[in-house]
Amino acid sequence: MLSISHLDIRYGDKHLFKDLSVQVYDGNRVGLMGVNGAGKSTLLKIMAGVTGCDDGVLNRAKQFTVAYLPQESSALTSGNSLYEEAETAFADLLQLQEEADQIHKQLADIDQHSESYAKILERQGEIQHILEGSDIYAIRAKIEKILLGLGFSQQDMDLPVSSFSGGWIMRLMLAKMLLAAPSLLLLDEPTNHLDLRSLTWVEEFLRSYKGAMVIISHDRTFLDKVTSTTWELSLGKLSVYKGNYSYYIKERAERKAIEKSAYENQQAHIKQTMRFVDRFRAKSTKAKQVQSRVKQLEKLEILELGEDNRQIKFSFPPAPASGRDVLQVEQLCKGFNGKEVFQDVSFQFQRGDKVAVVGDNGAGKSTLLKIISGEIPNDSGEVILGHNVHLSYFGQHQAQELSHSLTALETLSLSVKDMTVTQIRSLLGAFLFRGEEVDKKVSVLSGGEKSRLALAKMIATPANCMLLDEPTNHLDMSSQDVLQEAMAQYDGFILVVSHNRYFLDSFVNKVVEVKDKQITVFEGNITDYLRKLEAEAGDAKDVKKEDSSLSPHKNNATTDGGRESRKEQRKKEALLRQERNKKLGPWKKRAEEAEKQVETLEEEKIELESQMADPDLYQDQKAWLATSSEYDNCQRRLQRWYEKWETAQEEVEKALL
Repeated sequence: MLSISHLDIRYGDKHLFKDLSVQVYDGNRVGLMGVNGAGKSTLLKIMAGVTGCDDGVLNRAKQFTVAYLPQESSALTSGNSLYEEAETAFADLLQLQEEADQIHKQLADIDQHSESYAKILERQGEIQHILEGSDIYAIRAKIEKILLGLGFSQQDMDLPVSSFSGGWIMRLMLAKMLLAAPSLLLLDEPTNHLDLRSLTWVEEFLRSYKGAMVIISHDRTFLDKVTSTTWELSLGKLSVYKGNYSYYIKERAERKAIEKSAYENQQAHIKQTMRFVDRFRAKSTKAKQVQSRVKQLEKLEILELGEDNRQIKFSFPPAPASGRDVLQVEQLCKGFNGKEVFQDVSFQFQRGDKVAVVGDNGAGKSTLLKIISGEIPNDSGEVILGHNVHLSYFGQHQAQELSHSLTALETLSLSVKDMTVTQIRSLLGAFLFRGEEVDKKVSVLSGGEKSRLALAKMIATPANCMLLDEPTNHLDMSSQDVLQEAMAQYDGFILVVSHNRYFLDSFVNKVVEVKDKQITVFEGNITDYLRKLEAEAGDAKDVKKEDSSLSPHKNNATTDGGRESRKEQRKKEALLRQERNKKLGPWKKRAEEAEKQVETLEEEKIELESQMADPDLYQDQKAWLATSSEYDNCQRRLQRWYEKWETAQEEVEKALL
């Protein structure tokens, strides 16, 4: 068990932690939540012993071991290979094995009747007992299982650690922690450097992990699957919720309502008491009552409202109208240093498509976006943008291209002409620049802050084709929600690289998988894509089992051909139904979504027409222009959803034939 008792840290007038106490027991699976600056990472560092605290605050049971994974990696200077570095997680066991080998040699040269022989023999027994309980002979299998699960290849095992980038070093550090299997894992944003496949593998591993864990993450799907308790840091205090992230959101809303009601009641009581004190302060006949009420107020524990993210609304500027075909790629080839990334890749997307790009790290996801945006050239093939397509691109390098002499507010003000200062401040607020922070110079911003500012600058510029590479990396949950909602409402084309499944699921309608120098397009969102992969994996296992079960009975097939042929026929029919449903499902879903959007927009159109029929509206030129613009925008969106509906219905009818 690990416990923190009466932790108190203050910076100036602000309490980072105020008399905070908490315990972690074996098997606890905790998600740690809180707004930026609440102290989440600091608390993890204190629990890990990386950051010091007063004596007696942090207590840990003797056999309770702790491992800590920070957000960013420090360079590894060892000359080890990948496998050798991962093997250091078992350093203590390997040292015992080496001692056991030395003892075995010593025993051959010592008199069996001597006192030293008995002592060495006793030590050999102790070591053997530890080694037998540790399963040391399975070390190689464990190392390879975890490294391969985290995305390393068999060819990587002998490569020097120094040849890997920061993201891969973070994976190696995570691998060493998982191999060491401590009593408590402290993970600060462990999913940041994982691709989708590695992320799902880590989820499954942690779900079966026997130790305790405390995790900071902005990936709510990951938290929902891995954690069973949620801690929230707010105003220096820690609240405990007995459930995962989804439970926490629901329970928190209920607690906030009760908290607000109690706060308002207390404030009303204080005001009423102060009115009495002010009114009768000068009257000698009321002096005793006045003093009594003043003392009551002095003893009163003043309630505070917890830190709450403001509800910020943001929508993209209207996408300029474009042709039906937005993006077409034909026989694209690209390589680096003699290594091929893409080989004769072709695909096409249309207006309104919102596409997620997934694949293993290094497969070429970011390269694809850079080629389409014109950031880097392709070796051969064509990238064709449709009629009147205005492209905007967000990549991590754009943060370095911001002018260091400007403030955050000035950076956005110079980039957009049709937004008011209030709208610009609201947009900056959505990306965590609030209050005086908008006046910070770019030169003093952190890497994450620069990345958020570059993203805000990019999405504020009118475009109908957006390419985004990991846009949620430095965003908290509320900012992700704002961006997610804006993308769902956006009527242009989106191509986005992200491993954040919850973020993508609400707005993407296609998934592009980059794998083995090729690209495969799947209909549906990320959940649909993962289900298809699971189904395909399950089908492959079933086929393998069926093949193995049939092979010993080949002679029976010839004697009972009628039964086998009927079975094969049923199997073919089932496969045909399955194939038809695979094609039908996504289109049916799109048709239903389009129908709902058409109904909503038609109602909106009728309402706007009713407003425009009012003669008083023409008296207010500004209101007329705003309503007229909204009506035109509504008509344009309605027409696009009509087209989507018609296309989806046609595909549904084809699938049913």
